[in-house]
Amino acid sequence: MSLPFQSHPADVVCVGETMVVLGPPDDRPLAEQDTLRMAVGGAESNVACGLAGLGHRAAWLSRLGDDPFARRILAELGARGVDVSAVETDPERPTAVYFKDPGPGGTRTHYYRGGSAATAMGPSLARHPAVRAARIVHLSGVAAALSESCDRLLEAVLARPEGRGLVSFDVNHRPALWRDGGASRRLLTLARAAGIVFVGRDEAEELWGTARPDDIADLLAPAPVVVVKDAGFGATSYAGGMRTFVPSLPTKVVEPVGAGDAFAAGYLAGVLEDRAERDRLRLGHLAAAAALRTRDDVPVMPPRTETDRCLALDEEAWAATAPR
Repeated sequence: MSLPFQSHPADVVCVGETMVVLGPPDDRPLAEQDTLRMAVGGAESNVACGLAGLGHRAAWLSRLGDDPFARRILAELGARGVDVSAVETDPERPTAVYFKDPGPGGTRTHYYRGGSAATAMGPSLARHPAVRAARIVHLSGVAAALSESCDRLLEAVLARPEGRGLVSFDVNHRPALWRDGGASRRLLTLARAAGIVFVGRDEAEELWGTARPDDIADLLAPAPVVVVKDAGFGATSYAGGMRTFVPSLPTKVVEPVGAGDAFAAGYLAGVLEDRAERDRLRLGHLAAAAALRTRDDVPVMPPRTETDRCLALDEEAWAATAPR
């Protein structure tokens, strides 16, 4: 069952699984906690929330169970301005959940998503009117690992036989979801079929043994646009035969979860606004910095007065800027 899709098509439709997130209120490990906070998180819906927070029409397309977790997800995404009217309800399968476990080496995640409602997504969703009408459809490698039918959905969207817009793909390698192997070859094939590819330099090295941004871009050809993110160092894009590098902002890191999704949202906002490549990368960094400063998967996006001010900075001033 799904609700009627809203009359105004979204600029960006994000397709993938979203889960309820249960995590500690502080930085102590999960095993030491008596109380957990409930939130919402999923790579693709995180991007949709980021785009909505930056003033764009964004929709999230997926499947949820008929349970309280699903209602929490729909309410929170809707409150953030994301169109959830095309989400299907599955009365037979549950909504997925994951737990955050802080520790000295970083935050670990524990997923409980096997057999979830979203794993039953299939290639028929690629023909949904929302997907066909969107200027950009955003996918991630997370969905490819959920089930065979989800993988075929991504393949169908990337083929774009009926769509008119770009397909954006974030590699988003999650080793825990690829227990049977195959991530390296499959994620490379999917990435090469996209119009815009986001990939972390570290995950490219882990997946393909390729660590230099220039080599990563060559590997992902013929993808027209490749954006290589290198954590606190910066991001490099390869588009139209041009190489553009923008350094990251110096930002206090509370938790890195969700920063990559926020970066993708900022960059895609720049694409929708037809901005220069440098400003697309800057918007990505500004959004990522907002995510790094919170424990939530989905941050509050900086106001456009702040982003416009930062986009107007010269190179030296940009490199020295730390958002408040």
